[in-house]
Amino acid sequence: MRTPRCFIVATFMLAVQLVAYAGGRQAESLPAQLSDQEFWALSSAFSEPDGTFRSDNLLSNEIYFQYVIPPLNESVQTARVYMGVGPEQNFTYIAALKPKMVFIVDIRRGNLDLQLMYKALFEMSKDRAEFVSRLFARKQPAGLGPESTILEIFNAVGNAPTSSEVYAENLKAIKDHLIQKRGFPLSEDDLDGIEWVYSNFHRYGPNIHYGSSGRGGFGSGVTYSELMTATDEKGVPRSYLANEENFNVLKSLELKNLIVPVVGNFAGPKAIRSVAKYVKERNATVGAFYLSNVEQYLLMDGIWDDFCRNVAMLPLDASSTFIRSVRGGRFGGGPGLNSDLGNMSSEVKVCTPEK
Repeated sequence: MRTPRCFIVATFMLAVQLVAYAGGRQAESLPAQLSDQEFWALSSAFSEPDGTFRSDNLLSNEIYFQYVIPPLNESVQTARVYMGVGPEQNFTYIAALKPKMVFIVDIRRGNLDLQLMYKALFEMSKDRAEFVSRLFARKQPAGLGPESTILEIFNAVGNAPTSSEVYAENLKAIKDHLIQKRGFPLSEDDLDGIEWVYSNFHRYGPNIHYGSSGRGGFGSGVTYSELMTATDEKGVPRSYLANEENFNVLKSLELKNLIVPVVGNFAGPKAIRSVAKYVKERNATVGAFYLSNVEQYLLMDGIWDDFCRNVAMLPLDASSTFIRSVRGGRFGGGPGLNSDLGNMSSEVKVCTPEK
């Protein structure tokens, strides 16, 4: 007896639905966007108590940090989860890797305040010229547009006048954006932290460097302007402000609340583990983790093994990559810190995750 055609079609459609359902349960489910409440809840729930470091790290001092981007693009898949530590160098790596979601984990709450300042500036600025002008509390120069080079933007903004009125107006706009538009319940300490960070960018302008704030930072002549106008080894500009496309990668992620700052020690019991659980539950993978030179201090304090066990909890694959700043790094041109890459899965095999 022949099976009716309608039954065959119905059976086929049911099989397709079951396969789709089974696949859907395993499909990556990172959010396309977070609500303001979800963003703040994640940041707060994943964070550990405020810690200390010897300097403020308002900006990087790693002039060769772009050298690692070409090999990084060859080894790391896009549209994954990016993790990092510290200030603006993360933005350049994010622009290159184009992740779906970002977690910036830093031991200091001051870095969270710095990231919130950046968040407001990205969201309020229509383009790079406006962003850079706002960042340094300068009146935006005329004649700059989407096609302007980053050198042209920094030269113009660096020569633009500043005033206490421009600074006060911008600072108020930053706070209003975070509190009123986003609805974040910022504490007085966070508001003071944001103000202190922004005051340094206003005071020093594009010539701000790692040691400018005076809070423990050793002298470094690498300015913000030099970091943003630097290139990779072949002379290609790759900073997050090198072009509008890079800038818009960051702006889009910030508007969607997908760059989440977290307070935490790399070797601590909560921050990295919370990120690991969140990412794993959504069947996603960590593509890259920028470490700066934090491992140096973890080794000095005898807690690198705890960090290793934390990383071993992250969902990784063969392409998941550490980005480091170390003496003797393979990607750089100076005697100090240069960049290097490491395979995360291979390196944490020696660590047994705690249950």
